[in-house]
Amino acid sequence: MLIGSPGWRRATQAVGCVATILLAIVGCTTITDGTPGADNAIAPAYRESVSASVSASSATSSILESRRQQSLTTQAVVRVCESFAVSSKDAVDRVNDFVAAYNQGRDTSGAEGPAVDALNHSADAVEGDANGPFSQQLREALNAYDDAARDVAKAIRAHAGMDEFNQRINQLNDAKTRAAKSCREHL
Repeated sequence: MLIGSPGWRRATQAVGCVATILLAIVGCTTITDGTPGADNAIAPAYRESVSASVSASSATSSILESRRQQSLTTQAVVRVCESFAVSSKDAVDRVNDFVAAYNQGRDTSGAEGPAVDALNHSADAVEGDANGPFSQQLREALNAYDDAARDVAKAIRAHAGMDEFNQRINQLNDAKTRAAKSCREHL
């Protein structure tokens, strides 16, 4: 076999690989002299650094979570107060159409349905959005409006007498005013 032949080259490569592996094994098994231990001079500074880092991380997380919760609350208040403002305006407009027909001695049957529907729709819309993270004051004001709107709708549907109807309207107006005030305070 000649030294320049392909078989010879493979043999030298195999010997080189074996030698490399043996060197790696011998190098990895070398034991270093000495005694392991912590550097007591810098250990307190390290502990203090880790403690400060954990404390800062915790404070930052708390601040971020607080901001996130505040943002969710603000979004919920905006949503429910917009729903209240838009739907209550439509309800009041439809009730005013009913009252105008009544006061003019016209047939009120054409105005009854739209007034009842608008009142119930407004109460449903506000009630559906009122499950957010609100203050007790805002929740109570919105619930009072819901109840008052439904009471006026029932009075219209039942053809209640003028005294009862006016009492229900006054309760609705008071509840609407309180809810609007509470919305302004929370925005």
